[in-house]
Amino acid sequence: MHGLRVFILCVTAACIRLTDLLVAGIYGGMKNEQKKYARWRQDMIDNQIISRGITDQRVIDAMLAIPRHLFVSEALVDSAYGDFPLPIGEGQTISQPFIIAEMSQCLDLKGHERVLEIGTGSGYQAAVLSQMVYKVYTIERNNTLFLQTRKLFDQLKYHNIVTRYSDGTQGWQQECPFDAIIVTAGGQQIPMPLIEQLSVGGRLVMPVGGNFSQELLKVEKTESGIKTTNLGSCRFVKLVGQHGWDE
Repeated sequence: MHGLRVFILCVTAACIRLTDLLVAGIYGGMKNEQKKYARWRQDMIDNQIISRGITDQRVIDAMLAIPRHLFVSEALVDSAYGDFPLPIGEGQTISQPFIIAEMSQCLDLKGHERVLEIGTGSGYQAAVLSQMVYKVYTIERNNTLFLQTRKLFDQLKYHNIVTRYSDGTQGWQQECPFDAIIVTAGGQQIPMPLIEQLSVGGRLVMPVGGNFSQELLKVEKTESGIKTTNLGSCRFVKLVGQHGWDE
């Protein structure tokens, strides 16, 4: 009987040791994965963002902090930090990292702002902005993407992002005015409701043009009207809605 007890104790100790080794292995693997993605983010910042003229440290810090690979499908995780847009389903894309950085920098954010985003998409742009401002309001017209991103924001505890399932071209009248507005799809013109919902002194960034190419415009609203700056050519998916393209 004594020998049996010793045997059971030895087996139990071995099982505990094996469990510890498995847990350590899993934990070690997770740490290595985290280091890999952190390294990829740093490479993205060095080679795609800073090297192309992005100087706003708030933008740089936000993009270093946000795990972009969580905003794409599992099949595309290894491409998440590449210098190109990626499909996210529903005919939509997650923008190239530099475009995210450029549009974020153009908003001239200081930290206290309330920002409206039109076109939640993957949720990555809203996540970046959430690290830079007081609150982000984001609208998505595709229900599948809306539900996916709302769940992801909750999982990542981005509690200063407020989501809405609606036609973004109409803006968010109940929450205006906004200090800044960012539109992540291209339209033939800037929807008038968005201009109206922008506060005096506010900035709006949106791609404007045809089906296949647009110009990225920055609009600044003043007491006397609006000032528009052309930031260069770009290509976005269509902005669909009452004040945009037809379905």
